[in-house]
Amino acid sequence: MPMNATFPILSVMAIVPLAGALLLWLLPPLRRQGRVIGLVFSLATLGVGLWALSAFDLTRAGTVQLAETHAWIPLLGVSWALGVNGLGLAMLALTVFLVPLVLLAGWGEVPADRQALFSGLVLVLEAFAVVIFAARDVFLFYVCFEAMLVPVYFLIGRFGGPRRRRAALKFLLYSLAGGLVMLVGVVALLVYGPGGEGAYLIENLAGRITTSTATGRWIFASFFIAFAIKAPMVPLHTWLPDTAEQATAGTSVLLIGVLDKIGTYGMAALVLPLFPRESAWAAPVIVVLAVIGIIYGGLAAIAQDNLYRLISYTSISHFGFMVLGLFIGNQIAATGAMVYMVAHGLSIAGLYLVSGFLARRTGTVAISELGGIQRVMPLIAGTFLVSGLASIALPGLSGFVPEWMVLTGTFSQSVPLGVVAVCGVVIAAVYVLLPYQRVFTGAPAQQRMGSADLDGREKLVLVPVIAAMLALGLAPATLTDAFEDLAAQVASTLDDAADATPAQATAAVTPTDSAVVIAEGNTK
Repeated sequence: MPMNATFPILSVMAIVPLAGALLLWLLPPLRRQGRVIGLVFSLATLGVGLWALSAFDLTRAGTVQLAETHAWIPLLGVSWALGVNGLGLAMLALTVFLVPLVLLAGWGEVPADRQALFSGLVLVLEAFAVVIFAARDVFLFYVCFEAMLVPVYFLIGRFGGPRRRRAALKFLLYSLAGGLVMLVGVVALLVYGPGGEGAYLIENLAGRITTSTATGRWIFASFFIAFAIKAPMVPLHTWLPDTAEQATAGTSVLLIGVLDKIGTYGMAALVLPLFPRESAWAAPVIVVLAVIGIIYGGLAAIAQDNLYRLISYTSISHFGFMVLGLFIGNQIAATGAMVYMVAHGLSIAGLYLVSGFLARRTGTVAISELGGIQRVMPLIAGTFLVSGLASIALPGLSGFVPEWMVLTGTFSQSVPLGVVAVCGVVIAAVYVLLPYQRVFTGAPAQQRMGSADLDGREKLVLVPVIAAMLALGLAPATLTDAFEDLAAQVASTLDDAADATPAQATAAVTPTDSAVVIAEGNTK
């Protein structure tokens, strides 16, 4: 059972950034200080996050802690219910860590007269992200899952590149489609779940959804498709490159580094616990699609001439590793997938932020128009290289341990899948080192001579990111230990569901209904 908090820390973590946004929008005199106010409230949220981290018992990271539950819509059994296990806490920490850096990076990226709007949208987005990663009520999760589309849409459509409106609309259509499909599943949970008080609480639903096998698979699909769009998995990924190409670098950091993790987080926190038998049934197809995504994303990245699009395709490949680790049915691989979620958020932040700084100096992110940057801006070149090496799992940096764990766990379950996934590692070296050679080595163009390198503010943005990459690469045990119990639950959920006999699957048939209890997973 969840461990209740003596103080609503998680609610406060969501309220603080929302309060900052409301101050900026409702008090016009404060808008001229939009940069400062946004940064102050994001740092305050980071402080609350550190408070939550100190109050969390890492030795029991597989248990939901800091829990709070308040009635919201009693008629439907909907609650304002928050709480986090080790994975949820890690995603919250990643969120509150990156938001101040994005706002600080945007200091020179967004015009001063639009900073209040930009900062407010980022703070609202942070508030929704906090609730999503902490939600224990599926209905609450869904509401914030849909609501976060609004600030992201405006961040892309108001602050992006020349084709920003088209990119924002494409993002919105894909996300709304996933949300509408998920809504069917959310409604079905009320019909086929246990009902009563707390009808939408994850701990009440886990292993207790009663329906026919066919209906259960449709409900499972409604959740999985929504998360696969968000993840983004091939073939539901096409919105991402267009969006990343037009969005500001800071928006892409939040979108890909944090919000897209809602896809993989939702698979681990909702899909697997609620639908263990359906997950085991679909796992063979899911892992094949994940491996296809690893290879496709890597090959597509190599073909790009735009740095922002290139980085987005590398992320499609990395998300393939995360999904593979979650659904291969191995504890080591599941642990690696969860660590991968954090590691990718750090490396993607480094790549997008430094690319944004480069774009402001050169006016382009077209690889064919760049060259020799290392001689002119060595700090930018070095930061890009370190972030790229972290993304391709260089030992000692954040990406090495999670990728190694996913591959090790995959080989233990399927050698063919493991071999194909390893090919993705080889491709990754090409899609990072080849662009680095084309952009940063050689003789610089005459117009690049004299361009400024990173200034003090930009160093302040990038140093914490690089430090976090090194810390996770050199001391990964903090996360691997925290995720161990949860990863064991994920792996055993798939194993137990796959091993269940048809007789066990149909053991609970009521006299008045032919409903079948199809999920008898862990109810912790």
